[in-house]
Amino acid sequence: MPSLLILGGGPAGYVAAIRAAQLGFTTTCVEREPALGGTCLRVGCIPSKALLESSEIYTASRHALERHGVLAGPVQLDLARLLKRKDDVVNGLTKGIDGLLKKNNVTRIEGHARFTGPGAVSVTTASGETRSLSADHIVVATGSRPSSLPGIEIDGSIIGTSTEALSYPSVPEHLVVIGAGYIGLELGSVWARLGAKVTVVEYLDRILPGMDREIADEAQKLLGRQGLDFRLGHKVQSARVEDGKGVVRCEGRDPIIADRVLVAVGRVPNTQELGLETTGIQLDPRGRIEVDPHFRTSVAGHYAIGDVIKGPMLAHKAEEEGVACVEFIAGKHGHVDYDTIPGVCYTHPEIASVGKTEEQLKESGTPYKKGVFHYRANGRAHALAETDGRAKILTHATTDRILGVHIIGARAGDLIAEAVVAMSFHASAEDLARCSHAHPTLAEILKEAALATDGRALHS
Repeated sequence: MPSLLILGGGPAGYVAAIRAAQLGFTTTCVEREPALGGTCLRVGCIPSKALLESSEIYTASRHALERHGVLAGPVQLDLARLLKRKDDVVNGLTKGIDGLLKKNNVTRIEGHARFTGPGAVSVTTASGETRSLSADHIVVATGSRPSSLPGIEIDGSIIGTSTEALSYPSVPEHLVVIGAGYIGLELGSVWARLGAKVTVVEYLDRILPGMDREIADEAQKLLGRQGLDFRLGHKVQSARVEDGKGVVRCEGRDPIIADRVLVAVGRVPNTQELGLETTGIQLDPRGRIEVDPHFRTSVAGHYAIGDVIKGPMLAHKAEEEGVACVEFIAGKHGHVDYDTIPGVCYTHPEIASVGKTEEQLKESGTPYKKGVFHYRANGRAHALAETDGRAKILTHATTDRILGVHIIGARAGDLIAEAVVAMSFHASAEDLARCSHAHPTLAEILKEAALATDGRALHS
C-alpha cells in the first residue's frame, strides 16, 4: 500500500489522515502538541465557543430570565468553574480525535517535524530524540499562529493573543482588543458579558473587514448596545506594559490604559522552522505555500492544505481541503467549492455569511437584486425573544441565481447551512422560496428573504 505522511494534527491534518486511511494508504500523522486538533480545537474555535456559551448563559441569567417569568436569586460568577468547563470540553474532543486516528489505524507521532530534503523528514520528540521518516506522499498541514503589529510587545500575560484571552485568571476591569475581526469580537464579547469594560481598537472605519457592510454596520450597533466601545480609524503605533498596565498608543490619540490587551489582528501560516528551503517548495510573499488546484506544491509528491495555503483560515475550509487532497492523491475526484465556504462570527447575535457581498457585486459590475427580511417579523424569533437581526439574499438580476447570503441574528451560524447547500447546487431565489419551511422556525426568515428579492415577501 502507498504511504502518506501528514505534518500537522489540526482540522486539515487529522481529517486528511482519516480519509487517507479509508482509501487504503499507510498513514502517519506528526503533531508536535500532546493534544490533537490543532489551534481550532485546543486554543481556538472550540474553547472560545465554550466560553461564549457559558458567558451568554450568565448574562441571560442576570438580565433575561425575568421576561420569561423565571425568577431567581442573585447570580454569581464562578470563573474557575467556567474555565474548567471550557477545558473539559476541549480535553474530551481531543481524546476523541486520538480515538478516531487509532480506529482508522493511523500512526500518530508526537514531535516537531522538519524537512531535511525532498521526501525526507526528521522528527524531534519532546524528550529530544530524533527519528527520520519518509513516505510516498507528504502533506504539509501545519496550520497558523496569531499575527501581531510593529510596536506591539507581547508578554503573554498583560499583552497577549487569543490563546491567553481564553484563560484570564480573573475578569479584567478594562480589556482593550486590537482588531475588530471575528476573534476580537468573540472574545471581547465573552469578557464584556463577564463584567469587563471592553474597548475595541480598529484601524479601518468599520468592524468585520470583508463582511457585507450593511450586516457589519448592524453588528456594530447591536454590539455597542452590549457595552463594546468601538474606536474605529485608530492606527496602533505601540502596545507595551508600563507599571503593570497595558498601554496602547494610537496615532494622534490619547493613550488607552488597560488591565489586559488582546491582540487579534489576524493569523500567519506556520511555514517557518519546517525546513522547506531544503525541498525547493515555493512560498508566496505572505509566507504561504504555493499549490496547484490539486494541492500539489512545486516539488513532486509534496502537498499542502489548510492555513498554510491561500484562502480563508477556517477549520471547515481546511477539512474540505484535507479530504480533497488525499482523494486527488488516490486518483479520485476531489473537490472544494471555494465560492460556498461560509464564515460565522459567534457573537450574540450570531453573524453568518456565504458568497459575494453587496460591495463585491457593485465593484464587479454584476447586476443584482436584494431581498431582506427582519427577525422582528418572524414568529419563532418573538417566541425566543430574539428579534434583533435580518437575513439578506443577493441574486443575479437576470438569472435569479443566489450569489450571496448574509445573516445577523439568533442561530445564524446554523441557518447559513441552508444557503450553502442552495448555492452549491446553483439554486435561484425562486427555488429557495418554493421550498416548504416548517412553521414556526427561524428558517422561514430565509424563505421570506428569498421572496423579498422579487418583492413578494408575505410577512413584511
